[in-house]
Amino acid sequence: MKKVLIITYYWPPSGGAGVQRWLKFVKYLREFGWEPIVYTPENPEAPAIDPSLEKDIPANLTVLKTKIWEPYNLYKSFIGQKKDAKINAGFLAEKKKPGLAEKISVWIRGNWFIPDARKFWINPSVEFLSGYLEKNPVDVIVSTGPPHSMHLIALELKKKLSIPWLADFRDPWTNIDFYKDLMLTRSSDEKHKRLEKEVLEKADAVVAVGWHMAEDLKKISGRKIEVITNGYDEDDFLNKENRLDKNFSISHIGAMNADRNPKMLWKALSELLAEIPELKNDLRLNFIGKTDYSVMNELEQNNLTSLLTKTDYLPHGKITERMQSSHVLLLALNDTPNTLGVISGKLFEYIAAKRPVLAIGKEGGDAARIIKETGAGIVCDFQDKEKMKNEIKRLYESFKQNKLTVETSSGNIYSRKKLTEKLAAVLNRIAKVNS
Repeated sequence: MKKVLIITYYWPPSGGAGVQRWLKFVKYLREFGWEPIVYTPENPEAPAIDPSLEKDIPANLTVLKTKIWEPYNLYKSFIGQKKDAKINAGFLAEKKKPGLAEKISVWIRGNWFIPDARKFWINPSVEFLSGYLEKNPVDVIVSTGPPHSMHLIALELKKKLSIPWLADFRDPWTNIDFYKDLMLTRSSDEKHKRLEKEVLEKADAVVAVGWHMAEDLKKISGRKIEVITNGYDEDDFLNKENRLDKNFSISHIGAMNADRNPKMLWKALSELLAEIPELKNDLRLNFIGKTDYSVMNELEQNNLTSLLTKTDYLPHGKITERMQSSHVLLLALNDTPNTLGVISGKLFEYIAAKRPVLAIGKEGGDAARIIKETGAGIVCDFQDKEKMKNEIKRLYESFKQNKLTVETSSGNIYSRKKLTEKLAAVLNRIAKVNS
């Protein structure tokens, strides 16, 4: 077995979307000739805790942990939050519009903590891992970001030890949707871009989760970027009875921040409720995940709040059950300049759940490409209210006739095992080139 060291901030019992990708790769890597070793913080600032994910950790896996210092307690104190409060990603605010203290803290975060608040873990990690790797050599190092400090740990190890390195981008760095909101000075912006370019140029291979992101990273570095999307684990959908909800349920899984707020959809639903009186008795909206206050305001303005059931977090196993019991799965994509490259990780599990997907986004984007390729559902442009109304009418009519189903195809190419095989091929290539 060849050995690969994986540097990741997110690892069980931490929950949330950031854990899934590399937990599932680690689960299947041994089947393709690679023994994974995981390096992760002992005390991370986890967005949620989900011990149920630990069932996917392979037996006798080596997991290395060291303590991390992060400035989040200072941040929470500054903005008046309790120490045990969770930090939301992507500028999601649940209760109110960010005030002056939050804006000042964002400026500090963007300009003092480059590339991110985990920067203080870089040097201690390089020191610890250098000592470990001298006694326990590996064939390849993998870093996965964000947080992009993970890439900087791997970059320094590459410089010191010349071990082949794969940099995995689950989200963009300087092209991420909230980059513009960091209020960066020119020198801070230049530093972010310099570090990003150095990572892209020095890594032996770079992987992105989508085609548009790969093209954007290629423009920065001039090199080929591999695409290995996220996916679904077939094990998560085995032996589960597909008992559909009694009501016509439209469910959104995951965080919905302000950029993902499908305002035109709420207007479309409001108009349909007026046009089809019986719909009010049947329609239910289910949100599972953190929800920005702007979304709640929009629902209230469109008289939809009474139809909403909101759950902040569920263990992953329960989430897949809710996907399978829903009549329609809502995919609200980010309405931002990089929207063509946004592929929410939950899309692949939506496909595996075999329920119709209603996506709000650009029809030429990567998510739309996957939906069309698999036949998993339909895509409506952010502003196309009439198409939204027509598609929801069609879905509702099928619901009334007990015929609301979807036939997906080619979905198996997005299984976690297939994707791990693809990853192993990249690892084999860079290990061989550097041997």
